[in-house]
Amino acid sequence: MLTLNRWLGPKPRPTALKLEPFECGATPVDTLNVKAVPIKYYAVAIVFILFDLETVFLFIWALGAQPLTGWLLATFGFFVFLLVLMLAYVWNSRLIEGVTE
Repeated sequence: MLTLNRWLGPKPRPTALKLEPFECGATPVDTLNVKAVPIKYYAVAIVFILFDLETVFLFIWALGAQPLTGWLLATFGFFVFLLVLMLAYVWNSRLIEGVTE
């Protein structure tokens, strides 16, 4: 239905006002100054995703671990060990230091 509307509907010509990158209705005051995002923020994002995934895996593990056995406790210990290892690496490498500057 949408494709049919596109083919059969009117095709208005774009005006200069319509081609401007500002769509909020305000007149552009200055040229668009886009600054690059510092690479430090990407490191914070990657560290956040790693810790977030680890938390999701631990939550799923906790929901599925009904009869608690030694094997399940060992896997829990392994994941917690990985979490502590990642935290120690991030802390010692000062990966996220200076992001707020």
